[in-house]
Amino acid sequence: MGGAVSAGEDNDELIDNLKEAQYIRTELVEQAFRAIDRADYYLEEFKDNAYKDLAWKHGNIHLSAPCIYSEVMEALDLQPGLSFLNLGSGTGYLSSMVGLILGPFGVNHGVELHSDVIEYAKQKLDFFIKTSDSFDKFEFCEPSFVTGNCLEISPDCTQYDRVYCGAGVQKEHEDYMKNLLKVGGILVMPLEEKLTKITRTGPSAWETKKILAVSFAPLIQPNHADSGKSRLVHLPPVAVRSLQDLARIAIRGTIKKIIHQETMSKNGNGLKNPPRFKRRRVRRRRMETIVFLDKEVFASRISNPSDDNNNSEDIEDERREEEETKPPELKPDPPVNFLREKVLSLPLPDPLKYYLLYYREK
Repeated sequence: MGGAVSAGEDNDELIDNLKEAQYIRTELVEQAFRAIDRADYYLEEFKDNAYKDLAWKHGNIHLSAPCIYSEVMEALDLQPGLSFLNLGSGTGYLSSMVGLILGPFGVNHGVELHSDVIEYAKQKLDFFIKTSDSFDKFEFCEPSFVTGNCLEISPDCTQYDRVYCGAGVQKEHEDYMKNLLKVGGILVMPLEEKLTKITRTGPSAWETKKILAVSFAPLIQPNHADSGKSRLVHLPPVAVRSLQDLARIAIRGTIKKIIHQETMSKNGNGLKNPPRFKRRRVRRRRMETIVFLDKEVFASRISNPSDDNNNSEDIEDERREEEETKPPELKPDPPVNFLREKVLSLPLPDPLKYYLLYYREK
């Protein structure tokens, strides 16, 4: 699947192309996509393909095409504080983007069939938390992954506000998927070769919308050949944050507000230099003259031999003026992590500073 948009030179250009093609339509989704570099979830030898609108698979590791993830993120209508369940969570790329929107008081769970993929996802999550500047721009809902078949989730599990399934769902499993949703919740899944959005409007009422045609590998059916018994998947319990953790979230939030206020004050509410309005040059045009003599009409052109030269001179002058007024291309300054700088400047013991920074390396 994929190939709907042009490849990008980097992650930002890929997102620009997805926006232009209307796959990314909302600011929250755009921010999440820009915050996490898709290439970070590729193996090193395959990173040249990371910014193409194509799915990628190597062994059990799989990433859907960017256009598919875009449609999924938009259809889920994510909001801070919601609970999310990712069935077939794979590399954790989608779960991490979702976590940026859910914020610190959301719930972010994933079920993945292959234990080696779970380990890969945990490594990528750890790398993002420790090294990405984007981590400090958001309050993150860290995903938790469990190994198992998503068709064997324990019947006593909690229901979720948002559910996504990353494999083709057979018609006989549609009701099973629906029952994972709270009333008012949204389920997005490939159903009968269509990416489908299902909204639970009541205890037994649903609204269904087909989004686009897709081709996904089908869900793997449970295999009970070894023991003959079902291996129930128990999802992580909803964790209650400690008072210490809540204090860290509140302090970081306050510091971010201070940084924002300082930035607005320096930039004059975000307005830098007023825009310069370019003076439009009026070009000379040839004049057509109509002469009436009795009942006949004669058309004549009164032209100046220097008109053609003047026009070309005007064009050349305008081009020269544009080059003179065009600002020089400057290399962008390296990004500054203002939150980190502000925390490290506080008159606090070092262990407390590093706690506020989640012990991140940079």
